[in-house]
Amino acid sequence: MSKVKSLSKYLSLIITILLFFVIYAVGIFKYDSFSSLQVFLNLFIDNAHLIIMAIGITFVLLIGGIDISVGAVLALTCMVSADLLENRHMNPLLVIFLVLIMGSIFGFVQGFLIHYFNMQPFIVTLAGLFFARGLTAVVNIESIEIKNKFYVDVSNLKIPIINGYISVNVVIAIVVLIIAIFVAHYTKFGRAVYAIGGNEQSAVLMGLSVGRIKVLVYTLCGFCAALSGVVYSFYMKSGYTQHGIGMEMDAIASAVIGGTLLTGGVGYVFGSLFGVLIQGIIITIISFEGTLSSWWTRIVVAFLLCIFIILQKLLSTKRKIKKI
Repeated sequence: MSKVKSLSKYLSLIITILLFFVIYAVGIFKYDSFSSLQVFLNLFIDNAHLIIMAIGITFVLLIGGIDISVGAVLALTCMVSADLLENRHMNPLLVIFLVLIMGSIFGFVQGFLIHYFNMQPFIVTLAGLFFARGLTAVVNIESIEIKNKFYVDVSNLKIPIINGYISVNVVIAIVVLIIAIFVAHYTKFGRAVYAIGGNEQSAVLMGLSVGRIKVLVYTLCGFCAALSGVVYSFYMKSGYTQHGIGMEMDAIASAVIGGTLLTGGVGYVFGSLFGVLIQGIIITIISFEGTLSSWWTRIVVAFLLCIFIILQKLLSTKRKIKKI
């Protein structure tokens, strides 16, 4: 009986993982070179920044919040990094440290406003989106190419894996993923995040510091957004006002497809990884097909979102019925 309950708990995550492998199998069946190891590794190389962003978003969704500013924070991080490196000639490690602090402060302020001023997360983070995107244009309207030797070397570094390779960005994303899984499932902070998302009033009665934890979660999300910006600047080697437009929606979609409830309390960081990979594999299939518009990715993701939201609704209704 306990095994059945455990399986039911992880049903949405299992479906997400199975869906990824089904789509991957379809690609292998249809296209000759799709089975190449490098095609699989490219999913991580091309989406390392989105994996990190989706991890931060997952924690926010787990407490029942939302953050739509992360794409703009990524753009601001890229632009500030490019400006400090190319126009101010600052040390690259110092630049990385400064932009990570900037992203963390950005998230902290949003979390503080949301909890202590009892403001709607959507409105606060929408303002954050406009603010960060506006600041990006204030730094420079034009694109700034990053020619710094450290950034170029990191961008060009290929780490061999059997018959393929990965980038430094992938290593960073995997390390962040492992840490996030540990924090979410094996620490007091992680358990408190789930408790707040499940029922905030009950969490207060349990003696949890709800306000502090919510602010920390938004700070963490801001940090992840800035780190994804650092990784994206390695990937694109530029700062530009148009970087990251709509990326916050990709991150949220990845978390939801990965089994995270928008209402909070239920979700999996590992699932968000597969949510990102599913979007990546759809893009790869479209590029292999050659005749389809890239906008088909949005259509398929929209369809998957609807399916997973309906599934989540059915599962949550079933749990409520069982409790009664």
